[in-house]
Amino acid sequence: MYIVKGYKVAEARARFGEMLDDAEKGVPVVIERRGVRFRILAEPAAASTAPKVSKGLFDFVDPAVADGQWTWKAGRRGLAFAARKRR
Repeated sequence: MYIVKGYKVAEARARFGEMLDDAEKGVPVVIERRGVRFRILAEPAAASTAPKVSKGLFDFVDPAVADGQWTWKAGRRGLAFAARKRR
């Protein structure tokens, strides 16, 4: 058997975090305002909508490329692999 936690609006404002914790634990939480009762229910987290990360386009990356010694240059023919200038 659950104990219902009831709050008036002013008390609910002051204890909002505690109310959410109780609702997450499954304890029924009710807020009353001018005779109207509002029930707070926690919903389980939805499955992630973040895009799935693919394996990648390359199986191997040359250490010189990973080190930043090479880059891509845009030209009339499209992209071309080019050595970076030393500073």
